[in-house]
Amino acid sequence: MNIGIVRFIIGWMLEFEAAFLLLPTLVGVIYREVRISLVFLATSIICLLAGFLLKQRRPKRRDLYTREGFAAVALSWLTMSAFGALPFFLTEEIPNYIDALFETASGFTTTGASILTNVEALSHASLFWRSFTHWIGGMGVFVFIMAILPLMGGGTTINLMRAESTGPSVGKLVPRVKDTAKILYEIYIGLTVIGTIVFCLCGMNLYEALTIIFGTVGTGGFSIYSDSVMRFSPLAQNMITLFMILSGVNYMAYFCLISRRIKDVFAIEEVRWYLGIVFGSGAIITWNIHKLYPNIWDSLRHAFFQVGSIITTTGFSSADFDRWPELSKMILVLLMFIGACAGSTGGGIKVARIIILCKTIRKELAVMIHPRVVKKIKVDGRPLPHETLRATNVFIAVYSFIFFSSVLLVSIDNFDFTTNFTAVAATLNNIGPGLAGVGPTQNFSLFSPLSKCVLIFDMVAGRLELFPMMILLAPSNWKKY
Repeated sequence: MNIGIVRFIIGWMLEFEAAFLLLPTLVGVIYREVRISLVFLATSIICLLAGFLLKQRRPKRRDLYTREGFAAVALSWLTMSAFGALPFFLTEEIPNYIDALFETASGFTTTGASILTNVEALSHASLFWRSFTHWIGGMGVFVFIMAILPLMGGGTTINLMRAESTGPSVGKLVPRVKDTAKILYEIYIGLTVIGTIVFCLCGMNLYEALTIIFGTVGTGGFSIYSDSVMRFSPLAQNMITLFMILSGVNYMAYFCLISRRIKDVFAIEEVRWYLGIVFGSGAIITWNIHKLYPNIWDSLRHAFFQVGSIITTTGFSSADFDRWPELSKMILVLLMFIGACAGSTGGGIKVARIIILCKTIRKELAVMIHPRVVKKIKVDGRPLPHETLRATNVFIAVYSFIFFSSVLLVSIDNFDFTTNFTAVAATLNNIGPGLAGVGPTQNFSLFSPLSKCVLIFDMVAGRLELFPMMILLAPSNWKKY
């Protein structure tokens, strides 16, 4: 392990976090929250100094291979959460540091799970920072850094992007990684700006529009209100639904649209499956809940809102879906695991992996019936590389191990099975609300510090697609060379 380059990368990340912290500082000034602003400014200075110290000793070698890239990203996300929690803790708005860390990790990983019982009690600056962490973590802080700065020499910087981006395979949209990062952020910023304007036109003020769009395009789910987005107008909720679903689409589709390759958009198999799952699930839930609402339009609105929220792992709530019929709740739980498209800001297993698993099962059944048949698994009309198939199988194995180990550990608190199971599902898949004790009108404050630490690990592991955290925990990977 080239520890020098890992330390250097963490230093870069902290300096960027220092810059990000200036925004809530400004918000505090605007709303005349002087003490809160000073805390955010002090935290920004602490991050800047820590980053400067870590970068003082330049690494002798700038090799950045898979091991260094994955370890650097995993450590950086943990460090970013640890420093980002300081304003909540120092202002005593969240007096327990583990709770503050949980809230911040939930923000950066775009999970949206909260320990807060009274969201409105926080200052404007803290609520802004809480939502802004979604936007930072949605596309990824290293994608942002790579869009601005060339970081490394030896090896390849795509290892940073692979460690931070979502999906079974991550490639470059254009030959240079830096240009790919720029394109991704241009699309991301474009969706953010358009969404902010649309939300303002739907009756939100600028502060509401910004904080909600951060959680929408970042697929995070933190709201500045305890009732999530239930108080907003039906039109505003419909627009949030639209932008949530758009944010769950593979960004490759948007690149094809920008490049005027319209046919290529419809050729992306994952996008077709994703939209099919959304509309199919929405239709079934609409039928299942129509007796709970005065008219079919309200049923449609709430059904598609929650389907869009859960499959994209955003986590906003327009209704208390824990009170819906069992069929609807079961569909939502399944959507928690499926997740959004690869290459989007959403979490979960990803639609691409579900497609690969379904095609693998179909292939194995065909081989069992016709042992001599040679059948290739194809995605988007192209044969799937063996490495991608192997990585998908390993991912499912690691995912299952982490999931059931986490359920076992949080069960020490002795809550009911539904609460424990959906709490882990909601954090590992970066969704936010679960069912029962962690439902849309509840929160995660009931868990012990140990369980919260387990769930923090799940949130970071889920956001980073598991393997960076596994590499971080493997002692053999920390041998110097």
